[in-house]
Amino acid sequence: MQRYRWILFFAALIIGLSGMNTPVQSAPLSAEQQKTLDSSKYVYIQSERKDSKFSKAAEIWFFHHKGAVWVCSPTTTHRVKRIQAGHTKAKVAIGKPDGPSFNAKGSVVKDAEVNKVLFETFAKKYADDWSSHEKNFRDGLADGSRTLIKYDPE
Repeated sequence: MQRYRWILFFAALIIGLSGMNTPVQSAPLSAEQQKTLDSSKYVYIQSERKDSKFSKAAEIWFFHHKGAVWVCSPTTTHRVKRIQAGHTKAKVAIGKPDGPSFNAKGSVVKDAEVNKVLFETFAKKYADDWSSHEKNFRDGLADGSRTLIKYDPE
C-alpha cells in the first residue's frame, strides 16, 4: 500500500511539472533593427487574418520597452480583434512599410506601469502631436476603449 502511494505521488508530480507553463523568451532584435527602432517615429504592423494571411501594413505610433514593441489601439481595430480571436502572429516593419522587419506575437496587455511608460515616451517622441492626442490615449486606456498591445519578436 505504501508503495502505491509513492508511485501515485511521483506520477502526480511528473504530470504536474509537465503541465507547467514556462516563460517564453523573446527573440532578440538584430543590431540593425534596434538602431532603426531607436530612430524611427513609426512601425508598420501587419496582423494575421483568419485565413492566416497578413493584413495590409498599418502605420502606428510605438515605443520599444523591455525587448518588445508596444502600441496602443482602439479596441475596435482589426489588430485588437484578431489578437482576441487567437490570431496573434504579426509582422512589424520599422520606419517604413518596407523597412527592416521581424515576425512577432501580439498580446493584449493591461499594465498601469507600462501605461506610464507609454505616456512619458509619447510625450517626448511625438511632442508636436501629443497634446492633441494625449486625452484620447489616457481616457481610452482608463475606460477600456483603447488597449495596450505588446509585440514580442519571435
